[in-house]
Amino acid sequence: MIDVNTLVFYSTPEHSCSYLDDRQAKSIFLSPDQALDESTYMQLTDMGFRRSGKHIYRPWCEDCSECKSVRVPVDNFYLSKSQKRVLNRNKDLQVNFELPSCTDEMYKLYEHYINQRHSDGDMYPPSFDQFESFLCQSPPSSNTRFVCFRLDKKLLAVAVVDMLPKGVSAIYTFFDPDYDIRSLGRLAVLWQIRWAQSQAMDFVYLGYWIKECQKMAYKAEYLPLQVFEDLIWQPLLVT
Repeated sequence: MIDVNTLVFYSTPEHSCSYLDDRQAKSIFLSPDQALDESTYMQLTDMGFRRSGKHIYRPWCEDCSECKSVRVPVDNFYLSKSQKRVLNRNKDLQVNFELPSCTDEMYKLYEHYINQRHSDGDMYPPSFDQFESFLCQSPPSSNTRFVCFRLDKKLLAVAVVDMLPKGVSAIYTFFDPDYDIRSLGRLAVLWQIRWAQSQAMDFVYLGYWIKECQKMAYKAEYLPLQVFEDLIWQPLLVT
């Protein structure tokens, strides 16, 4: 394991926050020249860092600490009635792991998802280069997989995940918005939790949660939830 105290990080300039109006945001990134092994990546994840493409980062805003890393302790997770309905509704889907790939099938689904669900966000308009750098590239230590959900042969959803020693890190999920009735985004999280349980893993890391951000509200549905705050993981009390 690499000593995290020896790692080199760089700060981004301040920019408009993508999630909270009238806020300025800043992040720190691990130097792209820095060697990274699986154990160190796991340690950084446990310190609230996330991955985007080949980059390891975390928010580092001077006057705001609303972005909080959250994870689900899978042994204690319990299904709500609505979550049970989501699983039952999707019993006819086939799920398999694939290596990251920038195929036309994958990109067309991603493009449709961004156009329909995130036309007001930083990732709009989508492009193949964006898709490739964001989801198909990753550090060698990340052990990335695409979890693919298909109805017969039709691709409906893809959950991009990193397989870590202590659990699954949910990097990004994109799905066909035309199948809203299936709640594919929620299904992807539930599937990761159940798979982590089957592998005797400890956690599913869900990335950042902001209490005041409606787009992130769904993460508080997976209970119990832990939040990395004041340098420790502690139960998130949702009110």
